[in-house]
Amino acid sequence: MADIELSAALEDYLERIYLIERKKHAARAKDIAMALGVRASSVTSALRNLSALGLVNYTPYDLITLTETGTAMAKEIFGRHTALRSFLEKVLGVDAEEADRTACKMEHTVSKTVMERFRKYADYVERCPGGTAAAGTDFSQFVAQNCSNKTKDCPYCSLSASAEDRKSTRLNSSHQPLS
Repeated sequence: MADIELSAALEDYLERIYLIERKKHAARAKDIAMALGVRASSVTSALRNLSALGLVNYTPYDLITLTETGTAMAKEIFGRHTALRSFLEKVLGVDAEEADRTACKMEHTVSKTVMERFRKYADYVERCPGGTAAAGTDFSQFVAQNCSNKTKDCPYCSLSASAEDRKSTRLNSSHQPLS
């Protein structure tokens, strides 16, 4: 894959085209505009830039598809997004909506080395019995040690609690982590 540097906005366009293309086999400018919440003129400008870079097949008023290079880049961007979202949800216990928003922001700035470490750590936590961290400390115990609740079954601190339980606890109690 060519080493093409894209802005965060152009990466978002590429990723969105990829996702639309997976569903519909091709994208239309209005599909992209609706999905990203932008104006048609912004989409046209982005498509021209992506086309000039050889990442999309674009002709005004026609269907839009990714080139082979565009598909490879979009898959890589989408993979970063998916891995970061998963890490935030499964390892850190962030609720799905916030994890998705945060992953979308992070995916554009995280280096390949750091991204690989995120993936390896998430894999380690999922595979290691008890989810023990590399330093030998159970992450949920670490979080609980910094919790003012100090109960074993605290839904805020327990990584085994559902995201809904954690969210409900944050919204409906005076629970506060210790600073």
